[in-house]
Amino acid sequence: MKSGSTLWKSSVLAASGSYQERSCILSKKFILTLFVVLLVVSGASLAQKLTPLKNQPPDGIIYTFQLTDGTVMAQGNNCSDFWKLTPDNTGSYVNGTWTQLASLPAGYAPYATSSAVLASGYLLIEGGEYSDCGGEFTLTNQGAIYDPVANTWTTVPAPKGWKYIGDSPSTVLANGDYLIGNKLTKQMRELNPTTMTWSTVSSKGKADFDAEEGWTLLASGSVLTCDVKDAPNSEIYDATAKKPDWSTAGSTIVDLHSPSPYGCINYGPKDKLCYYPPGEIGPAILRPDGTVFATGSYTTGNGPGNTAIYDSLTDTWTVGPIFPNGDNAGDSFAVLLTDGNVLVEGDSGTSYLFNGTTFTAGPFTPGSLMILPNGQVLIGGGTTEVYTSTGTYQSSWQPTISSYPSSVTPGSTYSISGTQFNGLSQAGAFGDEFQFATNYPLVQITNGSTGHVFYARTHGHSSMGVATGTATVSTNFDVPSTIETGASTLVVIANGIPSASVSITVE
Repeated sequence: MKSGSTLWKSSVLAASGSYQERSCILSKKFILTLFVVLLVVSGASLAQKLTPLKNQPPDGIIYTFQLTDGTVMAQGNNCSDFWKLTPDNTGSYVNGTWTQLASLPAGYAPYATSSAVLASGYLLIEGGEYSDCGGEFTLTNQGAIYDPVANTWTTVPAPKGWKYIGDSPSTVLANGDYLIGNKLTKQMRELNPTTMTWSTVSSKGKADFDAEEGWTLLASGSVLTCDVKDAPNSEIYDATAKKPDWSTAGSTIVDLHSPSPYGCINYGPKDKLCYYPPGEIGPAILRPDGTVFATGSYTTGNGPGNTAIYDSLTDTWTVGPIFPNGDNAGDSFAVLLTDGNVLVEGDSGTSYLFNGTTFTAGPFTPGSLMILPNGQVLIGGGTTEVYTSTGTYQSSWQPTISSYPSSVTPGSTYSISGTQFNGLSQAGAFGDEFQFATNYPLVQITNGSTGHVFYARTHGHSSMGVATGTATVSTNFDVPSTIETGASTLVVIANGIPSASVSITVE
């Protein structure tokens, strides 16, 4: 439902008083936050991993998206406004600059949306738990798509018959289609980004309604979810089957959801409809070894959150570590670092590193998280910073380039192909809303004389899958008209991991 990590937004929602959940969650989180702040400040070495941006975002950050031209797009605190962070000519986001982008269509200022960067490079925003930037609990069915070249938003009609979308689970499938679940039912719809038309897909076999779930794309092209209402059950959606349907993926063994203490939350015409929240759950991240690290919200009695590990190769669950310091990850951010570790944010705002076996307390990161092309993590909320991890990737995780142009001309478009252009994971998760996956290729060109870095906007990715192995994938890239000429090198980057460089000439 509501972001547990964006503390400033908790204040806004609590003040709006649209329903009783806000004040209860707010008080719990601030008490825990005060404790963890003292813990983090006592470890000065942890603070050294964080670097504030030289230029702070003009209107703060709710959450961010990695655009395919190397820039970062952020939703501002007014909810309808968006801003772009452009790295400097060395590729530094710390020294980057902000410019304002087009705002959402009039009357659409959502908080807690469903979203995705598509294979076209366009950004899709769907629904919103709250309208009027947190002022109203409406589960709006509004939507819009952003064209980064034209800098324009276009309204997207809701799926037929869907009066409400809210903070629904969603993901981009390997074939590039956008799949979204209905928050209030088991229904799903699939959007073809080429025709911009919705189609009905079967939800046969689904154990419970889609509310508060997170969907994780697997290497097989299937989608994994940990149920909230039907916890501790987990489910798999076989999106690649001739007749896709849901089936159980077994018990997560430990409970990952927080039982909801709330009854009817009113919405709809004259607030006559009721939404009964099933609780919360944390983010789930696919790791390079094929396991999914699934995190939990607070359990009964506000105890620490559980975690569980799903092995997608053997279809089995094992119990993971319990969150330290009585913390949990209900409605919070997580990213996959380039070294394969998961950085997950507790509801307190403290982050934790999971290395496949154990937790280690990390820095205080009270806001959004997103992996950057250089492997750093952008942290929104409060002071915007970047987090730099000490580890690095294995060579087998890198994209490889097999076909590329030896020379390019500014302003022209070219094709490039190779393997693992989409990385080994979607690399980012929140839970049910705030989807910000980065599993798509970026093309970076560095001038050999000046060392200046340029990104060529990519689009038309042949796959939006993850961990595609030896399969050849391709994308198109637009060489910037402002690029410097001469001998240069080119790399393809996926989830912050670059390929080996190839030599090209910019003519």
